[in-house]
Amino acid sequence: MTGTSLDLDWRLRLAALDAVRRATNATGGVMTRAQMTAGFEFEGERVPLSIEQRGIWKPARPGRDGAALSIYTASVKPGVKPKYDDQIASADGWFEYRYQGIDPAASDNRAVRRAFELRRPLIYFYGVGPGLYEAIAPVYVVGDEPDRLTFKLAADATSVGDPRLMRGGADAPLKAYATTVVKVRLHQQRFRQLVITAYGESCAVCRLNHPELLDAAHILEDHEERGKPEVPNGLALCGVHHGAYDANIMGIAPDQRIHIRKDILAEIAGPMLRHVLQEMHGSLIQVLRRRDLKPREEYLEERFARFLVA
Repeated sequence: MTGTSLDLDWRLRLAALDAVRRATNATGGVMTRAQMTAGFEFEGERVPLSIEQRGIWKPARPGRDGAALSIYTASVKPGVKPKYDDQIASADGWFEYRYQGIDPAASDNRAVRRAFELRRPLIYFYGVGPGLYEAIAPVYVVGDEPDRLTFKLAADATSVGDPRLMRGGADAPLKAYATTVVKVRLHQQRFRQLVITAYGESCAVCRLNHPELLDAAHILEDHEERGKPEVPNGLALCGVHHGAYDANIMGIAPDQRIHIRKDILAEIAGPMLRHVLQEMHGSLIQVLRRRDLKPREEYLEERFARFLVA
């Protein structure tokens, strides 16, 4: 399929994928709802990448029986139970995407099924924060289960970026691997957005309020059994204080009071060390109003015990 041999659907789809690539090059894969709605220029007209309130989007130009171009899942708000099961928490090598409504023959569901039949790539916008979506592209429909009102989706194995994974022929295991990699990234991205939003887009220690300079720091590390990617296990910290927390230069006690390691407190240095670390000793982190989002006391206690022996 080169040159003029590309049909309308392929031209549209490739233009959309290119638009997503260009929009996310500098953002680590994230797009805003406004960017998705604004879309891209295609053969003299502007085509949305996704339409709000339409989980499945099929532009008009491919016709009534055309395949879907994109799908999206809304973000999960802090403290609100998600509408669908949390796919990124599963170890499955695929995503599950629920039908629109309960009729497998509804037009939106037919559009996704058409992409499955034609083996055409889709764009999956996965909500990671208010108005923010991780653009997973391309993804493919790899299963259709009308009895469960569910499609199965897998990321393209080539998106992993490791050419060694392409050896061996069949791509099903590679798609499973690629999907797992994407799920890990989504976990990190969504955890960051939930924590930073809960803390009002400011550092819990120094109140720096530039979200692009903030991280979501785990209290208990994510490799631990209880180290879940949820707001009560997170702190919004600027890069300096996140580094200090991870290095046990700074600790946070169960009463949410900040402690700086004794050798750092005794160090005589310039204003940077004094203002950024030493003067924080004894102060309290930012207090969250919502009780269900506050740091879990037992998590802080366990992590603070490590700080004390560091």
